[in-house]
Amino acid sequence: MELRDVLAALRAAWWLPVIGLLTGGAIAFGASQLQTPLYTSETQLFVSTRDATSTSDVFQGSQFSQERVSSYARLIAGEEVAARVVDALDLSVSPAELADQITATAVADTVLIDVEVTDASPELTAAIAAAVGDTFIEFVDELETPDGEEFSLVEVTVTDRPEVPAAPSSPNTSRNTALGLLVGLLIGAGLAILRARLDRSVKDPEETAELTGAPVIGSVLRNAALDKAHTIDRVGDGRTVEDYRQLRTNLQFLNVDQPPKVIMVSSALPAEGKTTLVINLALALSDAGQRVVVVEADLRRPKVTRYLGLVGGVGLTNVLAGTADVEDIAQRYRENLSVVAAGPTPPNPGELLGSRQMASLLDKLRADHDFVLVDAPPLLPVADSTGLAVHMDGVVLSVRYGSTRKDQVQQAAATLERVGASLLGVVLNIVPPKAALASAYGYGYGYGYDPDRTPGKHRQVPPPDGQAPADGQ
Repeated sequence: MELRDVLAALRAAWWLPVIGLLTGGAIAFGASQLQTPLYTSETQLFVSTRDATSTSDVFQGSQFSQERVSSYARLIAGEEVAARVVDALDLSVSPAELADQITATAVADTVLIDVEVTDASPELTAAIAAAVGDTFIEFVDELETPDGEEFSLVEVTVTDRPEVPAAPSSPNTSRNTALGLLVGLLIGAGLAILRARLDRSVKDPEETAELTGAPVIGSVLRNAALDKAHTIDRVGDGRTVEDYRQLRTNLQFLNVDQPPKVIMVSSALPAEGKTTLVINLALALSDAGQRVVVVEADLRRPKVTRYLGLVGGVGLTNVLAGTADVEDIAQRYRENLSVVAAGPTPPNPGELLGSRQMASLLDKLRADHDFVLVDAPPLLPVADSTGLAVHMDGVVLSVRYGSTRKDQVQQAAATLERVGASLLGVVLNIVPPKAALASAYGYGYGYGYDPDRTPGKHRQVPPPDGQAPADGQ
């Protein structure tokens, strides 16, 4: 993943690092509070030789002491010294257990030995450290006194007496909590990146174009108004209105020499916003003075007439069956915009949509209108749109941002390619206002319509933050 992909993943799932941060810190703090406080007392021993009367004797004695201190350090942390301390202080632990509490370190290039003792009792810690020093001095005298001699060749002196520690050395609550915060943050960030890597939904326009072999000709921001009315207020200057205007412009200039007039709008699966896209694109085209007719060709689940409040009893199926003329059943919604309802649900939708009668009807509508927008069924669940697509000048694919999977988009494009249909482009639909794509297109600047503003003046207001509808706008 590139840096921008990582940042996008963290921005999309920012709550995971936050939860990891809080959880890691809480666990570390709680674990620290549950641990038994331990205290550490320190002492220091100095190793030297006796009877150094000349400079050379002093030098040789110093070398001798340096060679000895490493061995002495291991002896101090051994069980023999621990057993003597247990006897001296009448402790209730075994020599092996006490030896684990004692740490001795030979200071490099010196004749000093640092000794640390750790215990749950601060007073006992200091007492054990003092007893280690006194006991080891006696132990060295036994080891280093030659046979027949009265004094040891080596002298060990306590140079730093142990003190009762005032504060515990373990656990270090501040350090543990900080480490827990850091680890939790890293785990949360890792989960956010992993989530993005495992996310197979469509979000990137460039990747979408590669999957379908067609350009992304528009994106539509999610809007609460589309959830309720399915038609956007075109009087204002809202961001979603501009999305449809931009889509209208892109559609008109896809092919300047032979612009597509009969266009099918479909999707890979249901609930991807195709019907709302058809309706609002038709309204945007009619606003520009284009004569538009919307054909409700989703015969299994028609929604256009329901969304627009029109009558759906008689329509396309009657025309295809030869029981009605299109002029008789077409309903005028507004100036420059009419709708052909789906009509009764037939037993064979796929055969009707792919029939010669459908091709003839589309040719007739083409002659009387600037644009014929066909709301077609989804491509993957049923085969109804496959036969219909061959009668079109082109197909626009509605893809729901963050919901439609990449393999589904690719399969839908392949379905159109197999029948020789022309995929004009893809529309990324129902884009959340906080999505990376929305930010990239400047949605964060807060487009909105203020009905109380003075005519001719504009101000920025927050964009609507509606929820996606159950059936996908």
